[in-house]
Amino acid sequence: MAKKKKSSASTSDLRGVADASAAADWLEDRGLEDIECIVPDMSGVARGKMMPVSKFIDAPTMSIPGSIFTQTITGDYPDDDDAFQIDAADSDIKLVPDYSTLAVVPWASDPTGQIIHDAYHQDGRPVEIAPRQLLRRIIGLYEHKGWKPVVAPELEFYLVERNQDPDYPLKPPVGRSGRPESGRQSYSIAAVNEFDDLFDDIYDFSEAQGLEIDTLIHEEGVAQMEINLRHGDPLALADQVFLFKRTIREAAVRHDMYATFMAKPIADEPGSAMHIHQSVVDLETGENIFSNADGGPTREFFHFIGGQQKFLPNVMCMLAPYVNSYRRLMRKSAAPVNVHWGYDNRTVGLRIPNSGPGARRVENRVPSSDANPYLALAASLACGYIGMVNGLNPGDPVEGSAYDLDFGLPRGLLEAVALFEESEELVEIFGNSFSSTYRAIKQAEFETFMRVISPWEREYLLLNV
Repeated sequence: MAKKKKSSASTSDLRGVADASAAADWLEDRGLEDIECIVPDMSGVARGKMMPVSKFIDAPTMSIPGSIFTQTITGDYPDDDDAFQIDAADSDIKLVPDYSTLAVVPWASDPTGQIIHDAYHQDGRPVEIAPRQLLRRIIGLYEHKGWKPVVAPELEFYLVERNQDPDYPLKPPVGRSGRPESGRQSYSIAAVNEFDDLFDDIYDFSEAQGLEIDTLIHEEGVAQMEINLRHGDPLALADQVFLFKRTIREAAVRHDMYATFMAKPIADEPGSAMHIHQSVVDLETGENIFSNADGGPTREFFHFIGGQQKFLPNVMCMLAPYVNSYRRLMRKSAAPVNVHWGYDNRTVGLRIPNSGPGARRVENRVPSSDANPYLALAASLACGYIGMVNGLNPGDPVEGSAYDLDFGLPRGLLEAVALFEESEELVEIFGNSFSSTYRAIKQAEFETFMRVISPWEREYLLLNV
């Protein structure tokens, strides 16, 4: 596709300031009238309040019901049980702006800004179940050891026709040729060019927010795309994925189509993943601790893989958070079915890409694109951390296809939730409050799913049983 001419403004001019005073100047200089004060909930949905800029400048900290972090994707709330107790009073929590995330909302009809917030209890304690705080907690574990994790997400999604009736299957949209895409066009430039105007808007919206796209490609599925982000700090990259999802959806609607991050939106097409490239650097030297002085792999590198192999099945409820997510994890569907590892092998759950010693990394190919980026990064990094701290060793690398090897991942949401709660190491890292809350939310979502009768049931059971 044709590349857009970049503006002369730097990313630092477009995104983020140091403090409240700088934010007031930044907002005034751009003539912004309103500001979206947002926080990602447990599903990665943007919650919060919109207010006039003048009110935000006078009082940037605001209150909001803490129940936003116990809401399911359907808008319901879990029932109380022995481990999970919902706040009967629905007390307020405080939202405190992270000024480094301040940016414009380029698709808004009126001049509008946006800023991501962190959640705190009224006494100043971080809200331990807030996804952004959870990721901070995992990053803090690394920092305590003198390490800094580095990540680079790859985000897949589908473009589909507008669909107002959920009973009808999704279809690919019509491109500039006047025809919908047919067949699979992996890495096709012409297939990407079918939607040039849409991708121009995505690039423009991203640039206006100071978001940096590394590459854009056409993936294997019909009208399936992938955006790769540049490597960096996990919290900053989680913020970028959170904002990119909003950006891509908004741009698609402008062009009379939807962009969906469902893990498996179309039955006969590959699912959509959020691959996570991971490495760890020494806080003092900035050197990649996965490589030693002579360029070879270190013990930490293998221990990180060992931790991912052992514990990724236990965090699948965060990497594949919905019933639909498990439809993606099928044999020979371009998605892994186990946590084997291998060098430059795309059939395994843990791929080691070709690289020089400074860029040695582990690509986690298990997460789906519907995952909350804060929770997916926290979960994946926690597994590697446990592996390094406990000196876990991986199995042998796989050569050739791993698709025919035994299934090593849970096949459904309830099994995944049970595996998470069974892991004492993970519950200790994530905390009892988060663990019980997240489990309750996922069980509640499963119950709402079970109320829906699928076309498969009507097709095969209606007249045959």
